[in-house]
Parts: sequence; structure tokens; C-alpha cells
Amino acid sequence: MVGAIIRSVGSVSAGLIVALILVIGVEGMSSILHPFPAGGDPADFEACKAHVARYPAGVLALVVLAWGMAVFASSWLATRLGTGRHPAHGIVVGAILFAAAIFNMAMLPYPNWFWLNLIVFPISFFWGSRLAQGRQTKLPPVDVRVRRRID
Repeated sequence: MVGAIIRSVGSVSAGLIVALILVIGVEGMSSILHPFPAGGDPADFEACKAHVARYPAGVLALVVLAWGMAVFASSWLATRLGTGRHPAHGIVVGAILFAAAIFNMAMLPYPNWFWLNLIVFPISFFWGSRLAQGRQTKLPPVDVRVRRRID
């Protein structure tokens, strides 16, 4: 039982680590496509809000897609590594990422359509968790009757 708990915690942690790496990659990509203004201070929250308000719609559309893929991949991994490939592992990862995205979107002035993430995230972690379970194989029915021994 302790091994199962450790495996579950490890699978959720691995999913979150992969999500962190992927989100850092998405943010790196977006900073290349829409760099911070020269001379601006990225540590200044007001400057960050102004920068986000100027994001082109195309870059934000790519971010929605990339965040969705990151949620899918991390929930898939957590479910795949979790005890019994139970989807709860991926759902936990997805729920944590969903909450983080809501927090991020509430703090920064994204356009209203960007809240599409409220649909993309649950779909992504649902399908990531679902596909990681793999195909459920059914064994043929077992004949429980006693066979007579033929001599």
C-alpha cells in the first residue's frame, strides 16, 4: 500500500514536472514571437500587464493550443505512470494546471476569447487520462466446470 501511494505521488509529480517544462517552452516560444519591449522591466507587474495586453491574437491562439497539448501530455504521463493507470492521477495534474491557468488569466488582461482555455484544459486532461489507460483487454470466460480425466 505504501508503494502504491509513493507511485501515485511520483506519477503526479512527474506529470507536473513535465507540464512545467512544457509551459516554460511555450512561454519561451511566445517571448520569441512577441518579445518584451527593449528597456522594459519584466519584474514590473504593470509593465507585464501592458505587454500581455499587446499580445497578437495569433500568438495567443498558439498559446491556447500549446497549453492544451502540455495539459494533455502531462495528464497522460501521470495516468500512465500511476498505480493501475487510474485516471485520477492525470485528473489531479489537470486540475492543478487548470487552477494555475485560471489564476494566471485572472491576473493578466487577456482578451475574453482566451478564456477558451476553460474548455480546452478539461478536454485535454480528460483525453490524456483516458488514452493513457490503454485498451482494456477482456479475458475469455473461464470454464469453471471440473473436467473429467480421460485415461
